[in-house]
Amino acid sequence: MIIQRIPIKLDELDTSMTPEQRELAQLAKDYLRVALMYESATKEVATKLDILNDEFQALHSRNPIHSIQCRVKSPYSVAEKLRRKNLAVDVQTAQDNLFDLAGVRVICSYIEDIYTIASMLCQQDDIHLVRQRDYIQNPKPNGYHSLHLIVTVPVFFSDKKRYVPVEIQIRTVAMDFWATLEHDIHYKSKGPVSEEVVRELTACADVINQTDIRMQELYHKTLADKEQNDE
Repeated sequence: MIIQRIPIKLDELDTSMTPEQRELAQLAKDYLRVALMYESATKEVATKLDILNDEFQALHSRNPIHSIQCRVKSPYSVAEKLRRKNLAVDVQTAQDNLFDLAGVRVICSYIEDIYTIASMLCQQDDIHLVRQRDYIQNPKPNGYHSLHLIVTVPVFFSDKKRYVPVEIQIRTVAMDFWATLEHDIHYKSKGPVSEEVVRELTACADVINQTDIRMQELYHKTLADKEQNDE
């Protein structure tokens, strides 16, 4: 399994120092003081998931998790999100209102693995589930599929313990393929895409979802055939 850590980027700051950029520069400076806490929270969640993956391998001879990516939002992304919400651009406001400063993305093999991993993680007594949004059972209008969890996880420092919110996105390899390319299309368009593109993206998402279901059915058929042959 590959665990990728995406670091905070400070090189997005501009040196021309317009009022917005001065605001961003101050946010970046203050954000560094709390970034360690969020980075540590992603490590805690990733470690828990890694152990669950190893346990599943020992019990069922396969890994349900394909890969794990961890990231902490950059100051630029934090500022943009606060502005979209018409909130003050400062660290305290970000901590009070944004629950995805720390993020973990989990890529699974099959749809049922998503729910298995989510259930196993949330059963741990030091994990508190704050919110769950199931975009697999209820996809977004553009066809986006994924399971989103907001959890709090304890982070231990030398003099204190803090419960830190982490957003966990759990999806299949196929769902991640679609989401990655959908994001790339929107990024390249530098603005809203046409209705035709939205329709095509939704149609592609439907095809990918049906493929996910068929692959899961094939997996179970393979298991059933093996059990029958072993009898």
